[in-house]
Order: sequence, then structure tokens, then C-alpha cells
Amino acid sequence: MNRFLIIVGVLCVLAGLGWRWLARIPFGRLPGDIHIVRGGFSFHFPIVTCIVISVAVSALLWFLRR
Repeated sequence: MNRFLIIVGVLCVLAGLGWRWLARIPFGRLPGDIHIVRGGFSFHFPIVTCIVISVAVSALLWFLRR
């Protein structure tokens, strides 16, 4: 558990340092993501992005357990 928390912390720090380059990745703007803009109201729900990230994390954890 300690090693896992350290790795997650290091990944968070690296993501924070590389935010300029990570912002250019089109996650959150994939086809199928819901974005509604009406007068004075904006709603964004990245459903496809959530599915893609979920599949990627599930595959990564599956490979690490083997």
C-alpha cells in the first residue's frame, strides 16, 4: 500500500508539472461527449472520455496483476 501511494503521488506531481502538454491531449473533447450550452448555462459530461479512461486503467491493472 505504501508503494502504491508513493507511485500515485509521484504521478500526480508529474501530471501537475506537465499540465501544459497534457492539456493538448483531446481527452474531454472526444466524439460522444455531451456538451450543452444555453443562455447563461453550460453543462459538460465527458461520457466517452470516462469510458476510455476506465478501459485503459482496467487493462493496465489487469496486466500488472498477471
